[in-house]
Amino acid sequence: MHVLYNTWYMNDSHGLDSTFAALADPTRRAILGRLASGEASVLELAKPFKMSQPAISRHLKVLELAGLISGGRDAQRRPRRLEGKPLGLARDWLEQYRQFWEASFERLDELLVEMKGQEKRKRVPSATGNRKRK
Repeated sequence: MHVLYNTWYMNDSHGLDSTFAALADPTRRAILGRLASGEASVLELAKPFKMSQPAISRHLKVLELAGLISGGRDAQRRPRRLEGKPLGLARDWLEQYRQFWEASFERLDELLVEMKGQEKRKRVPSATGNRKRK
């Protein structure tokens, strides 16, 4: 399993690196959010942003190089569309860490339940009726 994971990670680390690098920018995340509702032209994608079309084109190039979007041709229009595979690979990679944190939180929950039980036992009056002082 360890060898398989290392082989997969080493072969795909560039893909993950470029995916996470592309996702690091809020403008690119917003573009992906827009494309999640359907394809759009460069002009349509640039509309909500206060930046030049060349700046938007540079963001689109980063997203294309990461494989997160693809372009097509529809007569004079060049629509961009969202590509899900790189996001799926990133999700799969992150899933390992979600499982780790869930297990950690479960252990923490068990510890808190144990500590609350100990606290309750400390507060229960002794058989002689005397309570412990704090």
